[in-house]
Amino acid sequence: MNTDLPAAGSDRIALLETFVRIVEAGNLSAAAAQLGSTQPTVSRRLQQLERMLGVRLLQRSTHRMALTDDGSRCYERAKDLLAGWQMLESDVRGADDQPSGHLRVVAPHAFGQQQLIGPVADYLQRYPRMTVEWLLHDRMPDFIGEGIDCAIRVGEVGDPSVIALRLAEVPRIAVASPALLDGRPVPAHAADLAELPWLALRTFYRDEVTLTHADTGEAVTFPIRPRLSTDGLQAIRNAALRGLGAAIGSQWALVEDLAAGRLVHLAPDWRAAPLPVHLVYPPARHQPARLRRFIEAMRVAVPIAFRTIQAP
Repeated sequence: MNTDLPAAGSDRIALLETFVRIVEAGNLSAAAAQLGSTQPTVSRRLQQLERMLGVRLLQRSTHRMALTDDGSRCYERAKDLLAGWQMLESDVRGADDQPSGHLRVVAPHAFGQQQLIGPVADYLQRYPRMTVEWLLHDRMPDFIGEGIDCAIRVGEVGDPSVIALRLAEVPRIAVASPALLDGRPVPAHAADLAELPWLALRTFYRDEVTLTHADTGEAVTFPIRPRLSTDGLQAIRNAALRGLGAAIGSQWALVEDLAAGRLVHLAPDWRAAPLPVHLVYPPARHQPARLRRFIEAMRVAVPIAFRTIQAP
């Protein structure tokens, strides 16, 4: 396949897409990685666009790249033109058209490897002309700089510049290894847990624990001095299994250990606040069909996936 595109017909759109990706990625190497191309090819496309327009779009040096005045105008107009082109494609093809292309999605490590794979697989089976790059990390991505289409986030989203669509809630409970109790009865009241050694999942709690009674709504808060703090759900689970301390974890990740007796549910009538699950994406006047269909699929599939999480 010839990746050095001629500047004619719809291929001019491809040159503009390359230019926009270069600007948003920040450099040629990052743009090439996001486009699945090479840096020399991306560089040639940029030069071809500059020759076609008769202006210099970027000032490039060894250490930095900056838009020229002409480049800034071209970038703003190119974004509008590309959005209009995408809208035209969707309108002409019709609402029932099968989307095609590639999505880059960020998902949290734990959920992304287990609970969310089913919904993504369903999406790919429904739309066979789509491919998905499924990136697993727990930080909010730089959507433009990293070329990310959307992200699935667990917890509250405080960034007002993005759209956060609430999909589901994840139940959380307090657990410990039977060895930690050393033959004592399982504590029934949340206040009884204050004397236990604790583990902290720093993403969601660090130096205090709040539990709420499932029926009465009574809330109990007590301070903890964690023996181990981590930002990994599986690390917390494994530390709890070794009897290092009590912990709060997502119920779905603990069901098998509870059923097998490797962990016990502390104060079973009490719960930690559930964690919201959001689909997050940058605002746009027009969403490409591939993203629009993904959002539609996740709005249906993710709540179903988490609704199946039940206590043992």
